Amino acid sequence: QVQLVESGGGLVQPGGSLRLSCAASGFTFSRYAMSWYRQAPGKERELVARITAVYTSTNYADSVKGRFTISRDNAKNTVYLQINSLKPEDTAVYSCSSGNGIWGQGTQVTVSS
Repeated sequence: QVQLVESGGGLVQPGGSLRLSCAASGFTFSRYAMSWYRQAPGKERELVARITAVYTSTNYADSVKGRFTISRDNAKNTVYLQINSLKPEDTAVYSCSSGNGIWGQGTQVTVSS
């Protein structure tokens, strides 16, 4: 079954950290770039980070540079998003997507004291 499954979201206080995971199955994960998106209530979906397939080059939205780190483990078919120094405005549903058009169901991140 071709799918992406996110995990690692939750409720965290401002300044805290989370590591999101996205596990892929059913396709050759290592061949595709992977991306993390987020969508906050009432807002459009935003691309926050992307990592290429071969050279693992990364790019980030300006709003998360220096706080978010995307990485991948092709042996585990998993892409990660390390989120540090969380802010209330980071509250959103975070979803991963593969370069062949597969989307996960999303994981909720809530930043609140």
